[in-house]
Amino acid sequence: MSLVQKGEHAAEALGHEMRESTDEHMKRRRGGVGLSLVSIASMGLIALYQTGILKHVPEPSLPGLDADKVNGSAQAYRYLAIPDAVLGIGSYAVTLGLASMGSPDRARRQPWIPLAWAAKAGVDAALSAKLTFDQASRYRAFCLWCLLAAGATFATVPLVIPEARAAARHLLRKITETG
Repeated sequence: MSLVQKGEHAAEALGHEMRESTDEHMKRRRGGVGLSLVSIASMGLIALYQTGILKHVPEPSLPGLDADKVNGSAQAYRYLAIPDAVLGIGSYAVTLGLASMGSPDRARRQPWIPLAWAAKAGVDAALSAKLTFDQASRYRAFCLWCLLAAGATFATVPLVIPEARAAARHLLRKITETG
């Protein structure tokens, strides 16, 4: 079997493992994938507004909601001259990649991946908390889609912890065995 054939066989096996695994870590990873996609979709809608494709962010007319005010603010365009929803899409794409990367037993085989996913989920949650606080304190209004993305972000945190803990235990075992 050639190296190319071996690589294709390994990739096919990985795809099958990812789709069919009933491993608890893999189930939580699938949840993280779904939640990242919810956040990306929310940011996508906001990006349509922030780039002028939509003239108004659709949301229910409820007291305290004003997505246009929040997403049209100077803060939303402050960094890198890019609408913050576009930055959010890129950020959540990285989180999505970390959630979906590797085999179901990556905590043992590639422990850096679940540790990186946990770190990224923590950063995402901290930034979501800050931005949600900013909506309340600066604008006295909230964006429904931002709150949906923040909720999905916060819901990801408990999903990453068990696998990150398993990866850390595996790394510590390896260090103590070789040290």
